[in-house]
Amino acid sequence: MAVLFALFLLFSLALSARIRPSFNGTALNNKGTGPSTGTAAGTDDLSFEPGPNTVFREEVPPAAAASGFPPTHGTELRTHDPSIIYVDGTFYSYSVGPRIVVHEAPRMEGPWTESGAVLFGDSVIQKGDRKAPWAANTVYLNGQYYCYYSVSNAGCRDSAIGVASSAYPGPGAWTDHGLIIQSGTGDGSDVYPLNQSNTIDPNVFVDGDGSLYLTFGSFWSGLWQVELESDLVTVKGLSDGNLNAAHLAAEPGKVWRSKLANSKAKTATTGSSSASPICGDPTGGHPIEGGYLAYHAPYYYMWFSWGRCCEFKDPAMRTNGKEYRIRVGRSESARGPFVDKQGIDLVDGGGETIYGSNGDVFAPGGQGILSDAYGDILYYHYLNSSVSYEFSDARLGYNRLEYVDGWPVAVY
Repeated sequence: MAVLFALFLLFSLALSARIRPSFNGTALNNKGTGPSTGTAAGTDDLSFEPGPNTVFREEVPPAAAASGFPPTHGTELRTHDPSIIYVDGTFYSYSVGPRIVVHEAPRMEGPWTESGAVLFGDSVIQKGDRKAPWAANTVYLNGQYYCYYSVSNAGCRDSAIGVASSAYPGPGAWTDHGLIIQSGTGDGSDVYPLNQSNTIDPNVFVDGDGSLYLTFGSFWSGLWQVELESDLVTVKGLSDGNLNAAHLAAEPGKVWRSKLANSKAKTATTGSSSASPICGDPTGGHPIEGGYLAYHAPYYYMWFSWGRCCEFKDPAMRTNGKEYRIRVGRSESARGPFVDKQGIDLVDGGGETIYGSNGDVFAPGGQGILSDAYGDILYYHYLNSSVSYEFSDARLGYNRLEYVDGWPVAVY
């Protein structure tokens, strides 16, 4: 009996020793010199279990282990392309939806509650889907929160990036400053590289020296980066047509046949077509988007989503291996060049796949990085294949990151 009691006591102590790391997250992905938006919370307030500092980890499900990826920490938050910040004990998520939907939660795993929206009405930008801007990215600097967003129409690069600001991260006090950069049509859209890129999926990064960078891009020529003025609402060099643009990543190969090519084939047989020079890429589908720049000493990391994000009603689209996955490259400079483990430049199609479909997780992407006292957390949206492949059923998932020889590895 004494032996059994001793074993029980040891097991109880092991359970009680599981560490619940607290978040000291920031609203800004920076090189360590930017302002923090909150202090570390108590271990009973926020938890991310398990992580690299836990005493033991749950067993990885066989389906996930077979894929080479760990399972996700899934939540019930329905979202696409989330942007998450942590401020004074509360997580805020900004995601695709009417007027940029805001959700709040006391912990990353939830419960998440919809608290309102960033914009009071449609975006003031006169193009694209003004009612439901895409792919927000929220950062904090100098006492203000800045929410960058995209307006566009699917399959077209007649797009724009706008920004709203507020002294408070929640809904109710945001000012929509509107357009800062655009492609396809409108003022400045003929300036290189805007004349060959798609201005959506904004991501703003503040470097250790105070430099401000805006990363953007989707399909076509890939991901680009320009500089911002200190006001965070003006792009340097745009007014005089002299953008200091850096090409960060691209998918040079044709991953699938373009809809425009199908339209041209239709024209040859019917004599009619609705094809537009800025809607559809005649060279084929080049699925790279969602650039996100982060820093983990001593490297800068360019994260991006590769593959098809949505439209999986056709079962053939679920099994061809072309669905979303999360890739990364690294550099010693925020401006690149970024390369993968093999030294292949991301502009030439390089990129390490850090997280992809596994078990019930399907097509993870639209990623971002949060940091706390225990390291970095990779978050993203994904489809739960045991529930639904519908766009509206995508949900928030996350994993901790460990770094091996300077390369991030997703862990459970």
